[in-house]
Amino acid sequence: MLRSVTPDMLDPNTPADVVIRAEARRPEMDPTLGIPVNLQSTGRPRHRLVTLGDSLTQGFQSGAIFNTSLSYPMLIAQELGWQQQFRYPTYGGPGDGLPLNLEKLVRLLAERFGDTLDWWEFAPGLVVVREFLDQVEDYWERQAGSIAPDPSAPIQHNLAVYGWDLRNTLSRNADLCQDVIAANPPNDDFLQQIVENANERAALRVLNSARDRQGRSLSPVHAAAALGAEGTQETGEGDGIETLIVMIGANNALGSILTFNVVWSGPGYDDMSRNDVYTVWRPIHFQAEWERLVVEIKRIRARHVIISTVPHVSIAPLARGVGKKTAPGSRYFPYYTYPWLDNSSFDPKKHPTLTGQQARAIDSAIDQYNDLITASVRQARQEGRDWYLFELAGLLDRVAFRRYLEDPAARPSWWEQVGGAYPLPAALQLLSLPPDSRFFQSNRSGRLQGGIFSLDGIHPTTIAYGVMAQELINIMQLAGVPFYEPDGKTQRTGPIQIDFVRLIQQDTLISNPPKALASGLSLLGWLDRNFNIFSRLLRSNL
Repeated sequence: MLRSVTPDMLDPNTPADVVIRAEARRPEMDPTLGIPVNLQSTGRPRHRLVTLGDSLTQGFQSGAIFNTSLSYPMLIAQELGWQQQFRYPTYGGPGDGLPLNLEKLVRLLAERFGDTLDWWEFAPGLVVVREFLDQVEDYWERQAGSIAPDPSAPIQHNLAVYGWDLRNTLSRNADLCQDVIAANPPNDDFLQQIVENANERAALRVLNSARDRQGRSLSPVHAAAALGAEGTQETGEGDGIETLIVMIGANNALGSILTFNVVWSGPGYDDMSRNDVYTVWRPIHFQAEWERLVVEIKRIRARHVIISTVPHVSIAPLARGVGKKTAPGSRYFPYYTYPWLDNSSFDPKKHPTLTGQQARAIDSAIDQYNDLITASVRQARQEGRDWYLFELAGLLDRVAFRRYLEDPAARPSWWEQVGGAYPLPAALQLLSLPPDSRFFQSNRSGRLQGGIFSLDGIHPTTIAYGVMAQELINIMQLAGVPFYEPDGKTQRTGPIQIDFVRLIQQDTLISNPPKALASGLSLLGWLDRNFNIFSRLLRSNL
């Protein structure tokens, strides 16, 4: 481990308010932060679970939002015995999701051409991919997928939208999304066949029914407030939400990894019409946005509130470390680039890249974000509010394979004190190959590595969403939230445990790995070289 910051760790373009750290922030293992709260409440809130967040909460996987019935909020709702009442958006279409389901495409290619794409199948492969992209684009831009949901329907309980940051959660709504779509009519471009305005189209399925009594469109946080204002089932007064989960902030830094370009926030960081040029928020700007969000969260009538820390985005295997670590005990590689580029094929002058110094600066900024988030939970508990901290950042740090698990010298000083490597559920450990955080690879013999992140290298697999759900359930039980059998009436006793054996079967990447993702990620590299798929997906707020 490295205990002190040395000059070689510093990137000269890092703003002064970013405090560079030699090691990652120590996670807070007690969700209560050691502060007791004497909660006195009566009645049954009308809404047992409401969630605010981004792709991690919406249920994004493998380049698309599609399997929302297996998002962590839905997994929690099932354990609550409230799955029939929990409202969430769904996404289908010919490509099973929006904007592009990479797993569906990989399986289609394997079905047509077998395990690999040989050189003589190059032209036919191009035709199949183009036809698939065209079908998906037509469905969402011109066919049934382009029709906005009923605005008079009840407000959704899962109010997360992929790609959204703090400001979006505060201010963006369905009418603004409709305006963007109307101002940018789709163009059936033969060469650029990724769904245009995919993010706005996805958001409409979440927010088109989020409206006040006058029909005015509401942002996610104000939609949650409207649900909270509905009060208890008995009187219509008091807390309308039993548990509110807030997991937002990753997209205030994730753009730097998605684009391999660090642009620190500046003027207009809080202006949605111009802040897309920034890929990572300076801590002073994140603080200003976070404090505004905390004010709004406190206005929501929620009995229990769980707030998540922001994960270190450089752990996501989309950004693969290449080269030899510059110093023993360092957690960073000299460069980060696409996972299909290895040490022999990577050229920093040719390929998209971040330096190790830039990755450290981004993660150091996120550590400051998480200090702010932790402080807000601490203050809320001191005020008597039943708020809890979910250490998602610490969880992902403790499963980071290439960063810590295979390099014990890089582990931070707090590693053993918090329990060392994260203990995956027994059913996952009993798999023939336990899941890890490397980029997913498989062939005809099965999964070769990975299993925590899906095929886009950013978002979790279904089993990993299950791990998140389990940790949140543990916090909810700590808060005294009752859980019921599927009938919604018979209260359950003892620890509530996700059935990971069942979840493994529902996770198609784990139970039936694609046979065409051979070692070297040749197929995904082929897709990106010929269709620029990853670059276009990532720049469309993936």
